[in-house]
Amino acid sequence: MAPVAKQAGATLQQEERGDATCPLLFIQLNQLLSTPAGLEWRETARWIKFEEKVEDGGERWSAPHVPALPLHSLFRLRTCLQKGTMLLDLDATSFKEIIDKALSGQPKEAELQPELRESLAALLLRQPQHQPTKSLLWLLTELGLSPCQGKAKSWSEPRAQLSETPLKEQLRNRFKKKVPPGAEAAHVAVGEVEFLEKPFTAFIRLRRGVALGSLAEVTLPSRFLFVLLGPRSEVKAYHEVGRAMAMLLTDELFQRVARQAEHREDLIAGMEVFLDELTVLPPRKWDPSARIPPPRCLPSPHRRTTVYPPNQQSHGNGDMAAAGHRAGLGHPRSSEELERTGRLFGGLLQDIRRKAPWYVSDFSDALHPQCLPAVLYIYLATVTNTITFGGMLGDATANMQGVVESFLGTAFAGSIFCLFSGQPLTILSSTGPVLVFERLLFSFSQDHRLDYLEFRLWIGIWAAFFGVVLVATEASHLVRYFTRFTEEGFCALISLIFIYDSLKKMLSLADAFPINWQYRLDNITSYSCVCNLSSPGHSSAGNDTPLPSPLALQQPPAAPAGLSRTQCLGRGGHLLGTSCQYVPDVTLISFLLFGGTFLSCTVLKCFRSSRYFPAGVRKLVSDFAIILAILASCAIDAALGLETPKLLVPSELKPTNPARGWIIFPFGANPWWVCLVSAVPAVLVTILIFMDQQITAVILNRREYKLQKGAGFHLDLLCVSLLMVVTSATGLPWYVSATVISLAHMESLRKESATSAPGEHPEFLGIREQRLTGLAVFVLTGVSIFMAPILKHIPMPVLYGVFLHMGVAALNSIQLTDRVQLLLMPAKHQPDLPYLRHVPLRRVHLFTVIQLLCLALLWVLKSTMAAIIFPVMLLALVGIRKGLERVFSLHDLSWLDSLLPETAGKEAEGQQPGKQKVEESNGEESELMHCQGPEINISVN
Repeated sequence: MAPVAKQAGATLQQEERGDATCPLLFIQLNQLLSTPAGLEWRETARWIKFEEKVEDGGERWSAPHVPALPLHSLFRLRTCLQKGTMLLDLDATSFKEIIDKALSGQPKEAELQPELRESLAALLLRQPQHQPTKSLLWLLTELGLSPCQGKAKSWSEPRAQLSETPLKEQLRNRFKKKVPPGAEAAHVAVGEVEFLEKPFTAFIRLRRGVALGSLAEVTLPSRFLFVLLGPRSEVKAYHEVGRAMAMLLTDELFQRVARQAEHREDLIAGMEVFLDELTVLPPRKWDPSARIPPPRCLPSPHRRTTVYPPNQQSHGNGDMAAAGHRAGLGHPRSSEELERTGRLFGGLLQDIRRKAPWYVSDFSDALHPQCLPAVLYIYLATVTNTITFGGMLGDATANMQGVVESFLGTAFAGSIFCLFSGQPLTILSSTGPVLVFERLLFSFSQDHRLDYLEFRLWIGIWAAFFGVVLVATEASHLVRYFTRFTEEGFCALISLIFIYDSLKKMLSLADAFPINWQYRLDNITSYSCVCNLSSPGHSSAGNDTPLPSPLALQQPPAAPAGLSRTQCLGRGGHLLGTSCQYVPDVTLISFLLFGGTFLSCTVLKCFRSSRYFPAGVRKLVSDFAIILAILASCAIDAALGLETPKLLVPSELKPTNPARGWIIFPFGANPWWVCLVSAVPAVLVTILIFMDQQITAVILNRREYKLQKGAGFHLDLLCVSLLMVVTSATGLPWYVSATVISLAHMESLRKESATSAPGEHPEFLGIREQRLTGLAVFVLTGVSIFMAPILKHIPMPVLYGVFLHMGVAALNSIQLTDRVQLLLMPAKHQPDLPYLRHVPLRRVHLFTVIQLLCLALLWVLKSTMAAIIFPVMLLALVGIRKGLERVFSLHDLSWLDSLLPETAGKEAEGQQPGKQKVEESNGEESELMHCQGPEINISVN
């Protein structure tokens, strides 16, 4: 590889790391065409990343596509560059000056006669006819102004001279919005003329970008020009050579070679590198006229810029050095957040130093319109979660903790955490594993006649103490052992619990609003429900006595006419009849709202990648997808007017159970030794809180989410531990990171590039990291008690549909789901996943089955009395993962999972001698991360 090409490759690697930048090129191909009015330049194609052609008729641009051209055109182009005029770093301020210097700088053997130079200059200085991208309003205006004149004349006269200032149509061109900021222009002009006997070729690079008036379709500084004019009968060849030049300039590596080239040979060497990487399709095996659509994601340029000696290519599946090198990809354990300092609270102090400089920007960065839908979305999810878990806590603890306590605890703990935590994107909530422990703790207290809240207070104090000890000893360092195996097992379990509970809540509506399965249309005259005030009835609303036969006629009891159900029961009456237990339509419409909300959330969230409407509208709909789905479902519910179950928020601040107060005293109700014995269950709580909190933290801080402000594992654990003391002393629920809502929070705050080239998907830029959205969510949760009159209009099935959407999205986003689908998929229909290229399919299936068995074991544990050891089983997942190294090779584990720290360290010791092997083996993984960057891996908690 030539020195300039190597230097360009190094520049490309620096760009990928963010150390350098290079402007993109907008490339325009103008072709000289013969018209009844004479010769004229017309724009026929354009490029930024992909090619767009002007369709026949000149009214419409084609869809962006990957350019395909004859191989011979590249060889012709190489000849043109070798023999034609080449001006590098030309100083010029106008297009006329550029043409004059190009015509006067020809080689002696190709020098033109003075009259030919004048004719050629006059021809090149003609105004090209652009094909601007018009808005719908522009097109309608043209149609209205010339309804009977056929095609509106928007082009200038063929012999008009190039304007030194932009034309009005250039300034109005909507395509400028697609051009990234800082882009430059390159012009390719090809055509045939009668007065030339041999081709005229010129490649020009300007020293600095110069605005060339109306030459380009959009107003950009121009940097490159390529001109190819020749005699007739070869117009097709000229057009293909022009396309080849444009395609070369769209290539990142060649473009950098062209910018850095000092001699003609450097440019030829860059082209040779391009030809070395070229892929050739055989003739008659595909349709050359077919347009290849742009790929979903482009491969990382890193693989192109690595040089491999021919005797050091990687072969086979057993490259251990590559396995060690891949160990750290996508996992934060190699970052400084988890480095041990060897000092008490050393990690905590580092977290504080790392986060303190960002504290002011954590609030100023929230001043963006995107934060509003994020607040509304997460607020409704948090309120629903609070009510759901509050109700379940009330059932499990005889209302010692209920909905009111959940609202107050969520608002207080969440607000404090958002203000002082290391990762403020985290949303705190009561979680399923904590609920399981609370249920077991209450049952144990009842069986042994202990005061539940006082016992719980001491457990919370001990757990907080153990948490502070873990922070002091930098135990968060252990999260480096949480590989994909552990994360996916935990996330899949919580995900399934989440989906199961939302469906279970909906199915319970059939009990609250029963359906009359015995209804027969022929017996409609026998269905009735009347109020009996004279004596106790035999069938009241909600009892379990058998219903009388539909054909058995009831004698009407003595009761005032027009009494409602509430009035009848209020007067001591009873409801009699065959239809008293049934509430028509409520269950049906509830399920329709549930399913409709789920589908609406899913469809609207994907609307960003739809083909309909402009990009701004699609982004707006996608950002507000959940809110729009909720509002639409609420509107349908209000229009129907049925009494569907609504969101019930407590309207006054008092304990759910009148027998308890707001402050829990540590002594008095239980024997003195309880404060010591509480340390035993506190160990289990500590393990549970540590695993729940830190697994979520690991997922939140993965590298592919491009977080810029760093993590705070130690600081987050300290905040959660100290909050446990306060919530235990006030009888409020315990709180840890809720993975589903936290990652939904991140999803709603994702940043993407404002402009993207045609055919290119918007680039994922990271997450809008700030504290204000989480703080606003928890403040709104706290004042929800005062918004009960508004919130009571939201049907619960609608919120359950949102929860189902979050759970399904979470389950679909983890690799375990993909591998489970492979179990049911014939090999020929399996997707081209990176690990399938390097790991035998039977080994992939074995790894999946082991994960499913662990998942089933976790489900059984949490559903039985053995749930007390559930925290220990979560910790055991790490041990099981360690044991898998005896079943699978390190190479297989490096593709299916991540290597454990000590294993990766051993492999890294021998990595240097095989560094070039490593680069090639790791290329596909780097490409995978490059493509998966925009995807947010939502996991449920």
